[in-house]
Amino acid sequence: MKRLAILFLVMALSATSGFGQSKPPSIDKSPLDFSYFPENYPLLKTQDRISGPPIARVIYSRPEKNNRVIFGDLVNYGKVWRLGANENTEIEFFQNVKINNTKINKGRYSLFAIPEKEKWTIILNQVTDLWGAFRYDSTKDIIRVAVPVEKTESITEPLSIFFQKMDSGFGLIIMWDNIRVSLPISL
Repeated sequence: MKRLAILFLVMALSATSGFGQSKPPSIDKSPLDFSYFPENYPLLKTQDRISGPPIARVIYSRPEKNNRVIFGDLVNYGKVWRLGANENTEIEFFQNVKINNTKINKGRYSLFAIPEKEKWTIILNQVTDLWGAFRYDSTKDIIRVAVPVEKTESITEPLSIFFQKMDSGFGLIIMWDNIRVSLPISL
């Protein structure tokens, strides 16, 4: 009995010693970011300057340009792109909205894009919680919208996705390198 107790104690100590030696995962080079509409929603809510849920939120990883050629090289023209790095980008609507006169029900969706030189196709897809666009399934698309590409004078180093108030609602703005696209969204 004593030997059994000692054996159990040795096994327990050796099993738990491995837990103390674990390391945290390495820091991601493309940090996760959130953008809300209305802008600064969490801060406004904390300050009691807004009540109720936000209208929309986008969650994405922010890769850097790092002196690379982005569009047409790192991000291929004519192919589905996850709109960021790592996990696919997701957008959540906390109420029903309209995109291109199509009703989009409140809920969470994946965001993809097919970049071209003059226009991008922005895609909302119903499959979430994926890594990259490797398992992208076009049969699960909710909507596809072509938006024009605008060239910017300055370079946006990290991919930036945010919302901007517009006359008829708001826009989802995507900027990286010297490119800017905007997806109009109305209430």
